Amino acid sequence: MALASMTGFARSMGEADPVRWTWELRSVNGKSLDLRIRIPTGLEVLEPRIRERCSKVLRRGNISIGLAMQRGQSEQQLQVNESALDAVLSTIELLKQRVPDLAPPSLDGILAQKGVFELKEPEDDEETQAALHNALLTTLDAALIDLVDMRHTEGSAIASVVRGQIDRIAELTQAAEDLPARKPEAIKARLKKQIAELMEAGEGQLDPQRLHQEAVFLATKADIREELDRLHAHVAAVRELMDSGGAIGRRLDFLAQEFNREANTLCSKSNDVDLTAIGLDLKAVIDQMREQIQNLE
Repeated sequence: MALASMTGFARSMGEADPVRWTWELRSVNGKSLDLRIRIPTGLEVLEPRIRERCSKVLRRGNISIGLAMQRGQSEQQLQVNESALDAVLSTIELLKQRVPDLAPPSLDGILAQKGVFELKEPEDDEETQAALHNALLTTLDAALIDLVDMRHTEGSAIASVVRGQIDRIAELTQAAEDLPARKPEAIKARLKKQIAELMEAGEGQLDPQRLHQEAVFLATKADIREELDRLHAHVAAVRELMDSGGAIGRRLDFLAQEFNREANTLCSKSNDVDLTAIGLDLKAVIDQMREQIQNLE
């Protein structure tokens, strides 16, 4: 399965005379699948079916789903709003009582009041409504296909970047593995020199046995074998996940955190300038990789 980004946009239009409509779908990053649906009043019955369709093809992301509809003007019926008209007439009667000399309002003036006249959509029969609902959902499916395609296209581009970054992490891990300063003879020589300097500074007053114990402790503490093994294992895990595809963003993000933990430990244990430089380079690449991973579904 291809990797998918969580960002995308799609638009789909449809028409069933005399109604025209447009779906707009917008997707951004999210921890889970969050659907925000805005549809015209009277179509609330479609919301469960909209959610079902989206959940089948999307796993993560904040998805905004909007439906805009237009009905032909010729189909709208001009009607008098009885409640609004009664309110206007009652107000006129009240004004007459308080201002007896008030000139009576004209019919044109009464009918011109906001809300007295209104355009009302004709009510469709059940068969017409069902046909319209099916047409609306068909064009929603088309928009979802376009959205998924766009997310996959961007996901493929992100995957290419992440693969390059994981290759760089593997290179840096191997470079740390191959450092001359990590060779047993180099560590032994460095510790021997430090012990000799301490003995000389202490004018022979330091306990050789205690120094030996401390040297063993420091050598063990500075050993990064475990960190390197885990870095190699994480590299293999990321490559395997990316080859498997699908909605792997959460697992990749977890592995990015593990990468960062090992790089931090490697830097804290470092007693060599070259190893410290490699650790800092690792941290920089891992941060860049995590930014990319957080865009994946």
